[in-house]
Amino acid sequence: MVGKDIIRMSLRELRRLKTVHEVRKKHITQKAAASMLCLSERQVRRLVMAVKKEGDAGVVHKSRGRRSNRKKPDKMRSKVLSLYNKRYKGFGPTLATEKLFERDGFKLSDETLRQWLLEAGLWVKRRKRSGHKQWRERKECFGEMAQMDGSHHDWLEGRGPDLVIMGYIDDATNTVYARFYDYEGTVPAMDSFKGYIKKHGLPMSLYLDRHATYKSKKKLTAEEELAGLEEPMSQFERALKELGVEVIHAYSPQAKGRIERLFGTLQDRLVKEMRLRGINTKEQANEFLKSYLPVYNKKFRVRAANETNVHVKLPRGFDLDKYLCIKTGRTVRNDNTISYKGKLYQIEAMLKVKNVSVQERVNGTMRITCGNTVLGYHEITGRPERNCQPPSHRPQIRKHNIPSENHPWRKPLKGQRHPLRDASENSTQ
Repeated sequence: MVGKDIIRMSLRELRRLKTVHEVRKKHITQKAAASMLCLSERQVRRLVMAVKKEGDAGVVHKSRGRRSNRKKPDKMRSKVLSLYNKRYKGFGPTLATEKLFERDGFKLSDETLRQWLLEAGLWVKRRKRSGHKQWRERKECFGEMAQMDGSHHDWLEGRGPDLVIMGYIDDATNTVYARFYDYEGTVPAMDSFKGYIKKHGLPMSLYLDRHATYKSKKKLTAEEELAGLEEPMSQFERALKELGVEVIHAYSPQAKGRIERLFGTLQDRLVKEMRLRGINTKEQANEFLKSYLPVYNKKFRVRAANETNVHVKLPRGFDLDKYLCIKTGRTVRNDNTISYKGKLYQIEAMLKVKNVSVQERVNGTMRITCGNTVLGYHEITGRPERNCQPPSHRPQIRKHNIPSENHPWRKPLKGQRHPLRDASENSTQ
């Protein structure tokens, strides 16, 4: 069957497969491959032998979908966490492991307990002190790491609107990719990275600063802490993680000096080139970059220590917009509708679950998904008006009754004189 020939791989396995193929072609060494994949040289050799013997399926883990034979029972885990809460709260994983064995008879490693406590939100990772900072050498291969940032500058020198250039520079070769946008934000970052992937492929890592677009400033919610998240992620950082790209945040401009120096060069050279051509719109500037950047890269590109290109080319039909989009969770109401940005949307399919995901894609379209299923929907533009017709009968108007002159109400009580009659008699006399 045709289905048996299809090998399902994650992005992490595609990266490994790409690197293993380069090792087999002798384009890179096993030591360099181990550094790229964060593996030991022995593990790289095992992957190479597995691919040689089994083909591309050799990088797929054999234990996928199976329960580990060394996994502790869930009943034991709940009992240990309960004891930790009652007796050993605040104990470090190592000391707690010793006490659980001495006093309660539970034998487990301190790393297992540490992972259980982190998942349950009972322990927090402690940051290690950074070592002495020193000059960093370039990466070895093209695509091993790219530096990215946005530059605010008067690129059109007053001839047009204010623009921001989103730039990328390869750490090993100084190869540049860039596009102009109206602002520096999540959508421009995703759209520019999509263009970079189509041009070169998926890099192994991306070096960013701590701008709010790339590094979330929010604090963890109670639900996120219970879910075991260490820190909140921005939409762009979340997309990079889903694509398998390692995110590295710089703590100073000097740390990502290559991209900073690139912007200094472009603010001098590119501005003058666009002035000579009379460019005054964003569209003209982006069109000019298509012809300018190849010339620039040919002139300023440096030779990498290893000429191998380790960018991962995505397979044909890969839905890149599924990852490079703004994802927001929503709860489905009882009438099968959701509210998003002040608008009401009717989901056409009846759902058994109450949680869906809204995707705002870089091309301006929106999708609502439940898991991997794309749901049909339509916007509810107006709600039915209430019936405000007047009643069929008119309400009776109550009139004020004026008593007649001989009405008992006008007559004086017995033994009293009428004040109006007395007044009339006095006037006649």
